[in-house]
Order: sequence, then structure tokens, then C-alpha cells
Amino acid sequence: MPDTILKGKAFKFGDDISTDHIIPGRYAQLRSNLPELAKHVMEDADETFAQKVKPGDVIVAGKNFGLGSSREHAPLVIKMSGVSAILARSVARIFFRNAINQGLPVLICDTDKIDAGDELEINLTKGTILNKTKGIRLTSGKIPKVMLDILSEGGLIPYINKHGDFKV
Repeated sequence: MPDTILKGKAFKFGDDISTDHIIPGRYAQLRSNLPELAKHVMEDADETFAQKVKPGDVIVAGKNFGLGSSREHAPLVIKMSGVSAILARSVARIFFRNAINQGLPVLICDTDKIDAGDELEINLTKGTILNKTKGIRLTSGKIPKVMLDILSEGGLIPYINKHGDFKV
């Protein structure tokens, strides 16, 4: 399998970013209109995020990213906004699985050495993050092959539609 490389600018957030920060509850009526909901992604953590994020950019967070209710819409609208990956010190377990199932990579690493605006290069296959701005290489641990396969197909449903089952 060739290395999967993602490149983008870091958007930095702190600890305890909940699914309510990601998709504020006041927009619950938009769950059936995901492109409209994506216009409000991360609004309660950074009201200008949706206007500033570009395809390939990376969310970088502290501890406990994605805590709160199990909303599969949360990682989906992050992905729809153009974010290519999430790097965090820790992630809520259900958010992690929802993100992988939606085709959005989440890597656990030391995010203290990444600042807003840093240019990042993430190698999903090797589990490395190069902070090109600072010349620092971080590790996140390798993503299991089955998860890489799901991510390479764009999520769990596209994977199942194509392969029908897991080859583990």
C-alpha cells in the first residue's frame, strides 16, 4: 500500500471541544441539510472557522476532542468543510469511531508542538506528522490496516459497498 500523505494548515483548538462546539444544537434542524449545517461547523469554538478553512486543512486540538453526545454528523460536517484530518492529545471514543466511519482520520499525538497556521504533512501509513513550519517530526502510532482501508474508501459505508465484508 502506498503511503497516504495529507497536507494542510493547522487550526488550533484547546481541550474539551464537544460535539456541541462542532455542531451547535441551535442548528439541529439542519441535520437533513448537511451542506448548510457545514457552514456552521466549529462555530462555538471559532465563529470564523467555516469561512477560513480550506480543503486539506487540519484541526489540531488538546484533550478530549469530540466529547458529548454521539452525533455522526459532527465528524461528517468537519469532513465536508474540507478538513483532511484531526490531530488531538485525546479523543472521545465514540467520536473517534464515528470519524473513521465517515472517512475522517483522527490521530492521537502531542499537539503542544503545533501552533495555529503551521503547515503540516501527515503520513497516515507511517503514523508521522511533519510540522513543516517548525521542522519538527511527531509520531501518532500507525493506524491499523483495516482502518486505513476504511479511510481509503471514504468511510465505512463506501467500504462495505465496495468490498461487502472485512478482510482481517
